[in-house]
Amino acid sequence: LRMHERVLSASPNWYCSRCSDVNRRGVLGFGAKSTVYLVKVTAASAAVLGELSGHTERVSGFAFCQHDGQESVCATSSDDRSVKIWDIEQKAVLAEHTAHQSTITSIHWSPVEKGLVVSGDEKGIVVCFWHGRNDTHSFFPEPRTIFCLACSPHNENHVAVGYKDGMIALIDISKKGEVIHRLRGHDEEIHALAWCPEPKEEDLYSRPEENTADASNGLAEVGGGYLASGSRDQTLRIWSTARGKGVMTLKLPFLKRRGAGVDPGVKERLWLTVHWPKGRPSQLVSSCFGGELVIWDLTKSGKQKWTLLGSSADGQNHSRIVFNMSSVCVGDRELLISTSMDREIKCWDLASLDCCWTLPTLGGFVYSLSFSPVGTGFLALGVGDNMIRVWNTLSIHNLYDTKTYWQNIKSKVTALAWHPAKEGSLAFGTDDGKVGIYEAYSNKPPQSSSTYHRRTVYSLDWGPPIPPLSFGGSGDKPTYSLYSCGGEGVIYQHDPWKLSAEASNIDKLIRDTNNIKHNLSPHTDFSWKPDGKVLAIGNEDGSIEVLGAPGLKLLCTIQQHHKIINTLRWHHQHSDQPELHCLLASGSSNAVVYIHDLRSAIENPSESPILVTEAFRSLSGHTNKITSLAWSPHHDARLVTVSYDGTAQVWDVLKEEPVCNYRGHSGRLLCVQWSPVDPDLVWTGGDDFTVQEWAVSKQEHARPPKSKRRVELEKKKAPQKKTKKKKKAAGKGGLKTEENESPMGEEEKGGSGADEAQSEDEGEDEERESTTPLSDVFCESDNCNWFVLLFLELSLKKRKPRSMLPLSTSMDHRPKEELQQDCLTLAAVRHAHGQQHNMDSMQLNEHIQLGLFTDREALCRMFREEGKNHLEAGHYDSVMYLRLWNGDLVGALHVATEKGELTDHLLSLAPMAGYQVWARTVEAYVKQLCLQEQFLKAASHLVSIHKIYEAISLLKAHQFYREAIALAKARLQPDDPALKDLYVSWAAVLEKDGHYTTAAKCYLAADCNFDAAKVIAKKGDVMSLKTAANLANLAGESNLSHSLSLRCAKELMLSQDWLAAQDILRIQDTLLGHRLVFCVSELLTQRLSVTGVVSWSSASSHAWSKPTEEDFLSAIQRVWQSEFGLATADLDQIKAFHQQLRAIENPSATASMPIKQLLSHVALDVALSVVSQLLGDWASAVEEFLRAVTRGFEVGHFSLMAEMCQLLLPQGETLSFILVQGDERSLFVSQSLEAFVCYQLLYKDWWKHSCTSATTTANSLKHTNDHQTPLENGDTNHERETGSQSEAQAAEAIVKSEGFWKVLLSEPHASLQATKRVIQDIQSRVSSLVQQHSRPQEPQPSLGTQPQTHSTDLDDELNSSEGPGDPHNKQRY
Repeated sequence: LRMHERVLSASPNWYCSRCSDVNRRGVLGFGAKSTVYLVKVTAASAAVLGELSGHTERVSGFAFCQHDGQESVCATSSDDRSVKIWDIEQKAVLAEHTAHQSTITSIHWSPVEKGLVVSGDEKGIVVCFWHGRNDTHSFFPEPRTIFCLACSPHNENHVAVGYKDGMIALIDISKKGEVIHRLRGHDEEIHALAWCPEPKEEDLYSRPEENTADASNGLAEVGGGYLASGSRDQTLRIWSTARGKGVMTLKLPFLKRRGAGVDPGVKERLWLTVHWPKGRPSQLVSSCFGGELVIWDLTKSGKQKWTLLGSSADGQNHSRIVFNMSSVCVGDRELLISTSMDREIKCWDLASLDCCWTLPTLGGFVYSLSFSPVGTGFLALGVGDNMIRVWNTLSIHNLYDTKTYWQNIKSKVTALAWHPAKEGSLAFGTDDGKVGIYEAYSNKPPQSSSTYHRRTVYSLDWGPPIPPLSFGGSGDKPTYSLYSCGGEGVIYQHDPWKLSAEASNIDKLIRDTNNIKHNLSPHTDFSWKPDGKVLAIGNEDGSIEVLGAPGLKLLCTIQQHHKIINTLRWHHQHSDQPELHCLLASGSSNAVVYIHDLRSAIENPSESPILVTEAFRSLSGHTNKITSLAWSPHHDARLVTVSYDGTAQVWDVLKEEPVCNYRGHSGRLLCVQWSPVDPDLVWTGGDDFTVQEWAVSKQEHARPPKSKRRVELEKKKAPQKKTKKKKKAAGKGGLKTEENESPMGEEEKGGSGADEAQSEDEGEDEERESTTPLSDVFCESDNCNWFVLLFLELSLKKRKPRSMLPLSTSMDHRPKEELQQDCLTLAAVRHAHGQQHNMDSMQLNEHIQLGLFTDREALCRMFREEGKNHLEAGHYDSVMYLRLWNGDLVGALHVATEKGELTDHLLSLAPMAGYQVWARTVEAYVKQLCLQEQFLKAASHLVSIHKIYEAISLLKAHQFYREAIALAKARLQPDDPALKDLYVSWAAVLEKDGHYTTAAKCYLAADCNFDAAKVIAKKGDVMSLKTAANLANLAGESNLSHSLSLRCAKELMLSQDWLAAQDILRIQDTLLGHRLVFCVSELLTQRLSVTGVVSWSSASSHAWSKPTEEDFLSAIQRVWQSEFGLATADLDQIKAFHQQLRAIENPSATASMPIKQLLSHVALDVALSVVSQLLGDWASAVEEFLRAVTRGFEVGHFSLMAEMCQLLLPQGETLSFILVQGDERSLFVSQSLEAFVCYQLLYKDWWKHSCTSATTTANSLKHTNDHQTPLENGDTNHERETGSQSEAQAAEAIVKSEGFWKVLLSEPHASLQATKRVIQDIQSRVSSLVQQHSRPQEPQPSLGTQPQTHSTDLDDELNSSEGPGDPHNKQRY
């Protein structure tokens, strides 16, 4: 038997992959907070059947058993890490397990194995639970967070698992969770998985490459079947589980709603759930971006495979994202159930694709209920999810016809009141103190009052205008004013015609009318008598004031309650018994409802207010505070009350008897309304997120449960409470603190719901007017993390400051008798006329707190005692403040200085004691700040007493150079030595730390230009060198600029940036010689790049460096003349250039030298040779030619040597003019140069004729042996004797003959050279041993060994291609 008639339940939980399901009988189950609600589903309507309560935290998953005969069995998972098996008919737990160690994220009942429930958690653990035999097995297929899972309907061992990173794993639970396939394709978390109801993998589309012959292989037999997945990446994918691959990808359509497009880049509010209806293997239902549902025809060709549900009429779709879907056949209609973030459950007909019905749900506490007095049956709900709902309770076609209002509401709706005469005008109050009026039958946003309460609005009511609003004619003022009571204890009167005008506080009128001088007690509730003549106000101290309108004359005061008044209601005026019209019902936090008959006080008011201390009726039975009450409009003196004990009680007031007790809620009750049309129906709302309609006549209980039962429930649920707050002191409004009693059933709320219930209890139970706890504000959504909220609430909790007068304060906590005796003693002292009372006689040494209420001498004595106590406790700041208050400023500063407790506040007071005291205090404070490492603040205080140098030294000593320089430049002369010292010191530190640019700035500021350029150049990169060179040039440091420019140019040359290199060399005129060398180097690089010797590309180059047909040496002279202004006729200029070039370092080449550096040295040799030609010094020119050629030979770079020969001697001609001069040195140089030319020509010919037969080689060897014998034996004298012209021509002919180079480069000749190198090595070692042996006796080397050494050296020079030595001697042959 259901206790209720209709219910608006709590909203389904958000962000769960499967938190709702429907069985074959048409029963829908969904998780809401820690509870599961059961709803009977038909094509016409829905009805809440009941709920399953047992979890202590949020329900994260729900699934029915879909096997025959097991329709009433279901499984739930929760954030409390438990899985429970339920019987929904018995509403009892059949089995459960707690195998998970982490939060459970998904659950599914196997469609094949009726006893198997599979669940997964955020750590990646999959648990299989066979509840029939109470057996669990855990698997760990992947170390990833599980988002969803689905058991295969075709294979009892296959489970598909979707992960947060977008991967899907198909596992086999019979093989210990072995992964069969890993399906990769999604980029973000998997929201839902759905199996195709048919096992065969039919062709879903017409892509021929996928239609393979696998269909003949029996895919169904191996556990195949299509699997659909929805992901946050905005795509749906269809997978073949037999082949382990994707077969189709569907992208969500961007549907337009309300004339606006959906931004595809916004993924935060996307949840893509999928559902594959039974019997429809080719149709798939999915959610979309903004709450729309689409059905996909998987066999349809073309781009648009989808059809929108609910497109036949506006307003059918959800307004926010959809989380879960499930389908069921009811009769001949197939229905789809969807749950959404918009807190609505919708039913869809899959045949017509239209919405059948909508079931609204609630996402917060139900704070207020109000029936419209004009629109019969319209019930307004004020809910903690920041929305107002208006429910047409008399609708015939739709039992849950509800409209939602949310515009301009930013907080929980805590109070509601319909206008007594104007249809559709609804006033509302919110948790943030806002008061407004909604016009329910229009689409306009609400009007808001410009006056805000400082705390929560708890009560609203319409009543007659009172001054000042009542002044004026009848047409100038509204018929009704809106009154609001807030948590700060104030009642405002608002003008509904001008809500933007400032509201008036009725306390002013009450004081003026009744001549009240004292402060009024903070108000907590009020109620206008239906006839508008009397106003009842409940106060924080438990008193009730009854005032007559419009002047608010105080008629009587009720002193019955001893705790805060929570609710007041007048009896209705249409009773046949006039004596009942003046009955006032009141409820407070002491759980007793009092009824007062105020007829005599209202009808026959006296001159002075009457004090009422006896109640007309007392209604006892509730076990916790009373939160709301309502008189039945259909009965005389029948009252319904609701309480924190979780029950609603109907009373017969006149008989003081209970009629019935309703216990259908699972939490505290907050509001109640009697049906205006049915005398048997009552509506209640509470913190269980529900509104319930129930019949008085159908309740089996007559009175509330005993408090003993509540204590037992608390003991059972006690371990589940997370926090316990202490009692709060009365806030600024002075509201009273109450006992912290938990309501019955609140512990049954888990997860976010439990947090909300508990936090709401803490705030409401301690003081109704207190600010709503932070956790309540956050937790009214379905998903919140309790420990995060607890941290936020604790972090914002204010710490009570330490008392300045602890001794006197502690003496106010003595027994009541002693405190009252203090009052008598103090009164006797203050009202003793003409008598002087000695303080000692009053024994103020024992009761020093009385010094606060007597003369100054007693106060000073109290200060001294308090100061001693603070010194002993180490509270030096309190000692200082006490002395300061007593006028002893010097003493306060002395204490603070000794204890190191000086503060900016005390320092600001020091000048009151004189300059010297202030200066000493500043110096002491500076020392204290230095100990606290607050050096900047310390320096600032030194500046305040004009100690500039000390402040600068302090900053410098602690490495605050920037601040020290700023202070020095601001306060010292520009030429002060301290400033330069700061710059130099800071520069040294910066240079050490590698901050070269800032260090250079410091050196420049200190006029150390040389050091500035040097420090910038330290980094060594091109930009730094260029900057340093320019800086040195600007500063007049020519030598430094010269060296830095040259370094920078060399770096640029290595990077082949020729334009920048020439630019940097232009800085100094002394670098013109280097510019000429760089010019030759660029020309040489460009020529060699054409032949392939240079493989790199230049970053930049000049136009004149491009290779032409012009002779290389001629091109050099032309560019020098045109670009660098070299005049060939000006011998002095050329000589100067020659001296600059000779001064350039030109070391010998080594085998490890980089090719770019080698080319620069070659370029220098070529430049010197060209300048020597211009000067007519041909001998030097030929020597430089030889040096340029031999550098390639020395490093083993034959290609470079050959190309240099080709560039310098294009035709291979000898320098016969040198031979004619007869200079022996020139002759040797010329012959060496000719030898290199011949060598490279021989090498080329060798490769051309490398295929010549061996016989020809042997004959050539016999023919040429006579000519080569002297040379092979190393006889240089013989070579010199054959220096005639005829023999030279003969030798040239021999060289050009094929036989010569074939013999020279033959294998026998190579073997002969190798043998000679071995002999040379032996001779060298013997010579070294002889020299070491004869060195002490004979300092001169042995003459006998010299010819051999000379001979072997010559052989080595002739035969080795890499040996050291002078190129002029090494190459003669």
